[in-house]
Amino acid sequence: MNNKSLNELKERYVAAGAASPNPNFADHALNAELWDADGKRFIDFAGGIGVLNIGHRHPAVVDAVKGQLDKLMHTCQTVMPYEGYVNVAQKLSEHTPVRGHAKVMLANSGAEALENAVKIARAATGRTNVICFDGGYHGRTFMTMAMNGKVNPYQGDFGPMPGMVFRAPFPVPYHGMSEEQALRGLEMTLKTDSSPEQTAAIFIEPVLGEGGFYAAPPSFLKAVRKICDEHGILLVVDEVQSGFGRTGKLFAIEHSGVEPDMMTMAKSMADGMPISAVVGTDTIMDSSGPNSLGGTYTGNPLACAAVMAVFDVFEKEDILGKSQRLGDTLAARFAQWEQKFPNVDNGRNLGAMAAFELVDSKESRKPRPDLAAELLKKTKEKGLILLSCGMHGNAIRFLMPVTIEDEVLEEGLAIVESALAELSA
Repeated sequence: MNNKSLNELKERYVAAGAASPNPNFADHALNAELWDADGKRFIDFAGGIGVLNIGHRHPAVVDAVKGQLDKLMHTCQTVMPYEGYVNVAQKLSEHTPVRGHAKVMLANSGAEALENAVKIARAATGRTNVICFDGGYHGRTFMTMAMNGKVNPYQGDFGPMPGMVFRAPFPVPYHGMSEEQALRGLEMTLKTDSSPEQTAAIFIEPVLGEGGFYAAPPSFLKAVRKICDEHGILLVVDEVQSGFGRTGKLFAIEHSGVEPDMMTMAKSMADGMPISAVVGTDTIMDSSGPNSLGGTYTGNPLACAAVMAVFDVFEKEDILGKSQRLGDTLAARFAQWEQKFPNVDNGRNLGAMAAFELVDSKESRKPRPDLAAELLKKTKEKGLILLSCGMHGNAIRFLMPVTIEDEVLEEGLAIVESALAELSA
């Protein structure tokens, strides 16, 4: 079927809230390139929103999933467990920088991991409240919608959100929120909204994802860790988008040296297969009763096989080194664009988790989401898939596979530069 016929089916059968506005339908892909149903080629700088750090259909992952498919597809691991689940649990325990010996539960999506992290935190502390940060994004289920630091489009149509969720400022000096101010805001939240005695956990993304690719300073993360320790509050780090090599380390929190009590992860941990995890200190993870955690499809055998293959690829192909080098390349190009184009500012990166902003001027720093939308339109017309993000909708984020070939990377960056030039004309 071609794009036209597929769009007709989409209009007739797919719920409006779930339907993509993109009229192009993916047909096949490899590494950082994909082709639509009409045969048009696109360079992919979105990576399925950070899911494809080692590219579309990495051969090692494809082989692992095919091999598992010949053996076992599903039993529900709470009914009949299987080797893949415990292998993944062991691997994550050995590589996740939580305090002490780590234990693991597997789920299906980032939001599901966050939901379970809240459950576990409440069970471990006997407290109810959670504190999250402005600009944070944790999912589309009801609890995670309440945890998100941005209302639209995630909450607007769905009525009252769950209670016991409170907010603190995230440090973004570029937009007027210093680290010192953010810490004072967190301390005020603990005084005016959620007392320490009622607070089970503080949830934070070490690098905001949907919130704009702003990295929390290591000193801020250490201060939050200290506040948690003073009050017996759990520190939960959300690495759903920043994890699995995006920042030049396996997890972004490793840049700070801070050890959380729990971490959530998903997206690139299985290179496109649906799986997520909560990893935490053993006493915390064991705090809830028998059969209190899990789900029908959690830790699916095919997805577990993909996770193990991803870890092998990281070791064999120096993915973390590639991420660091890609980040350096992007940072250098952003610096050039800031010099060349008046509306480009605040280029930033932690490894290959990189973004810049489109503003009215470098002096005003007034966000221009209209320019961001126009840039995405122009790059798509030129054969490049690119995403915006941020509280103001004006940040352009780069999530191409870390494994992207040099010539494909340069082709994609040239498209961005050409579109920026047209915007500035």
